[in-house]
Amino acid sequence: MTQTPKSRPLSRTEIEAFGAELDRMRRETLATVGEREATYIRRVQSFVRYTEIAGRGLLFAGFLPPAFVAGTALLGLSKIVDNMELGHNVMHGQYDFVNDPALRGDTYEWDSACTGDAWRHSHNYMHHTYTNVVGKDRDLGYGVLRMTHDEPWEPRNLGNPVYAALLATFFQWGVALHDLETEKVATGEKSLGAVLRQVRAMAPKWVRQDAKDYVFFPLLAGPGFLPVLVGNAIANLMRNLWAFVIIFCGHFTEDTETFSEASLEGESRGDWYLRQLRGSSNLEGGKVFHFLSGNLSHQIEHHLFPDVPSLRYAELAPQVQALCARYGQHYDTGSLSAQFASVCRRIVACSVPPRLALAA
Repeated sequence: MTQTPKSRPLSRTEIEAFGAELDRMRRETLATVGEREATYIRRVQSFVRYTEIAGRGLLFAGFLPPAFVAGTALLGLSKIVDNMELGHNVMHGQYDFVNDPALRGDTYEWDSACTGDAWRHSHNYMHHTYTNVVGKDRDLGYGVLRMTHDEPWEPRNLGNPVYAALLATFFQWGVALHDLETEKVATGEKSLGAVLRQVRAMAPKWVRQDAKDYVFFPLLAGPGFLPVLVGNAIANLMRNLWAFVIIFCGHFTEDTETFSEASLEGESRGDWYLRQLRGSSNLEGGKVFHFLSGNLSHQIEHHLFPDVPSLRYAELAPQVQALCARYGQHYDTGSLSAQFASVCRRIVACSVPPRLALAA
């Protein structure tokens, strides 16, 4: 099960050798993790904290154009970095070695409607274990989109582009509801009672999240209620759209492959590495771009080494790319515009029946 594979088949010996080289890269990198990474993540924490304080403070000035624009931009920036570089990577356990309770991967909570526990299950476990396996990885379309011709086509899939636009706009809520797996109620795989129990556990976080941005801070602003409300809404939209673009470019370009559940049978470490490589794509850019993406612009390296601090992905990328070249494996990378255009083409292609997509 694939899209358009550009990698040559490997023998069993080559697969295990490929995996052994990646294991070596991971060991050598983790052996040198220490104060540099600890200092970095603490600086990221400070960046998130102070840009939020500055952004919210400027929004209290009301609709004065310079203050409103700067305040909204700073708050959106804070939310983006908290979501991408801080929260996502900390919850992978990348900074557990620091022994700081505020950086524990198993307890961290971020500025997003999705609870940390729900994210750790749906993303850290389900997605990273079953990356791009049809029927197992629910990140493959987030239960909303058809993103591969290996899934049966249904008339509702004609709405793929509309669903994608809505998911991008309300991405934090798409992620928050993701772990409920409500579609399984109709098939009998999951009871309504189980869903409601999950909702009761998640609802307090949902209420706090919306109350903070749309009730507490606007009321605190008094006469500035409306500009604070609008600024918060725009900041959340900025974070949602950016996260959607980066995540989809890392998983759903036309060259990323999908796999059947049968491929998991007898899967070795080398096979797992190959699946991560072939189911991921990278984005090219400078240091600021990589920082704002949470280094998920190096999605290939993140899928190969999810517990390695993201700061090290830029150093690992040339090594991984060289290894792929030696083994004849496609290393999918490109500019943001090129990769996002590829994602959009895939969304549209998967909205129509396979026969029409192939004809096009």
